[in-house]
Amino acid sequence: MTVKQVSGRVTLTHAKGSSVELLLYGATVISWKSGTITEPQPIERLFVSSKAALDGSKPVRGGIPVIFPCFGPPTHPEHMGLAQHGFARNEVWKFDSIVMDNDEGVSVQLTLEPTVGITAKYDRPFHLAYVVTLAEHQISTDLHVTNTSTSTTYPPDNLEFQALFHNYIRAPANDVLVFPLQNKSYFDKTEASEEARNKPKVETRAGVDVRQFTDSVYEDAGGKYEVTWPGGGVEITVRELNDVVVWNPQQAAGAKMGDMEDGGWERYVCVEPGYVRGFAKIEPGKTWIGQQVISVIHHERRINQL
Repeated sequence: MTVKQVSGRVTLTHAKGSSVELLLYGATVISWKSGTITEPQPIERLFVSSKAALDGSKPVRGGIPVIFPCFGPPTHPEHMGLAQHGFARNEVWKFDSIVMDNDEGVSVQLTLEPTVGITAKYDRPFHLAYVVTLAEHQISTDLHVTNTSTSTTYPPDNLEFQALFHNYIRAPANDVLVFPLQNKSYFDKTEASEEARNKPKVETRAGVDVRQFTDSVYEDAGGKYEVTWPGGGVEITVRELNDVVVWNPQQAAGAKMGDMEDGGWERYVCVEPGYVRGFAKIEPGKTWIGQQVISVIHHERRINQL
């Protein structure tokens, strides 16, 4: 196993050939390569737009951006000074340590604490630790959020936030199915009116596709998802991330994005576990941990085969 840090990038390499690359900027994973049992040659599992900025000038269009402390436009009174999706994805994190390095896998920890720039727009005490772990056929990301307030007042000086992993899964978008989300409640953010966007729907499809512009927030979604397409797929399991967003802009919205490569929307689906319906709350001195594990599916399976 090896861990290398060069020019703001950290690379993890597994003895069996799989690898992860992440930026200190935004703690954004920009590459995860893994093979399968039957096809061991590692291939890229994440999508990053060829027009994405990787120089720290703006959040990366692709990979696994970390969303904190708000998802989408801010709605919490303490978040009103923030841009969409908060600040974690466009701050430079600190390389903290190698957490694990053995035959099973290799992991590193990055940290982020308030800076003068952050405090000017978000005046709350916090500490973030982000652990990225690479195994032969999987990647896991763990976000540790600590309320560093020393207040002893009542009611407690709670830290309230949202968090999400904005996974861009490399896949043929028009052939993707995401399941099991049938009978789950969701909010359709592609609706034209605010009233319609805030009215819950019930998912009727056994497998959710993204052949049309899709931006759906599923609440209490179950915590285990499969993203499949002919010839491949990944499984995502989560902890403390109750909701999941399924997003693909298709041409309708994708063509309007300056950092999206031509036709890029055809090459990925975003399946994003998060805590985004309401706010997680942490009392002073306490820590919340949200985790996802993304594993390669070794043998093709579609819904009708389960």
